Amino acid sequence: MSMIWWEISILCHPNLEESIFWRLDQFGCSGTARNIKGKSYLIYAYIPELQKVSPDLAALSLYLQQDALLSGFPPPLTSWKLIDEEDWASSWKKYWQPTKVGDHFLIYPAWLTPPQESDRFILRLDPGAVFGTGTHATTQLCLESLEMCLSDLTGETIVADIGSGSGILSIGAILLGAAKLYAVDIDPLAINAIRHNRYLNQIHPSILVINQGSVQEILNLVPEGVDGILCNILAEVIIELIPQLTALAKPRAWGILSGILLDKSQVIVDILEQYGWVVTALCQQQEWCCIQIRRN
Repeated sequence: MSMIWWEISILCHPNLEESIFWRLDQFGCSGTARNIKGKSYLIYAYIPELQKVSPDLAALSLYLQQDALLSGFPPPLTSWKLIDEEDWASSWKKYWQPTKVGDHFLIYPAWLTPPQESDRFILRLDPGAVFGTGTHATTQLCLESLEMCLSDLTGETIVADIGSGSGILSIGAILLGAAKLYAVDIDPLAINAIRHNRYLNQIHPSILVINQGSVQEILNLVPEGVDGILCNILAEVIIELIPQLTALAKPRAWGILSGILLDKSQVIVDILEQYGWVVTALCQQQEWCCIQIRRN
């Protein structure tokens, strides 16, 4: 029997994106998609009907309005409807087309036939219900930063991807020449997604090692540390992880941190410096930023 889903539609100011995604995650949504509509964002989220959440959808809408008013932005317009599983699985795909990122990447949806030849690395992707399609500013900033960090590889570079989501950054690092990558995420849906995307991109499991969990799981596998660290989550989570990221890093390791709103970047930079990291670059797209760091 197919499952019935609630599809939640939210028309909002772009600066509300982070707080809305946070609310949707807290609400228990299993997938999100975003479309640009004029000067606004149209965000879609999905949650199974069997959770009997219909009485709470009005409360969710109220929370989103309150968050917007506290931030000084117009309240978003929220609506919802029931759809069947087939519609849920395909509805967000119509908003996603092949995307060029940086100088080297072409992100290609798995359900489209890729070109026979390309002057870019074709990164095939089916994110499922997890974050990471290459369209979000934070993901693009990370991929562009990867191009810089891996432009002059020497020896075998071992990289860790903390909060891997769909695995887009892990696969991107391997396409650029990383010898081995350890990817972790606390979400079992993400683990399923990255394993599927590993298969789509014909990467051997010995090169892209996937585990459910966080930094400690990688420390158990690689106690000597890694050469590079990728972490595209949220500023608050990154702050909590900085001591563990430091323990995971080799003495001359580099890192790429994103999912950070620009107005929260200085707090992170200050804490990084306390743990012996040096900021080598700070890249910005819209209100988001990506911080490139190296061990001092």
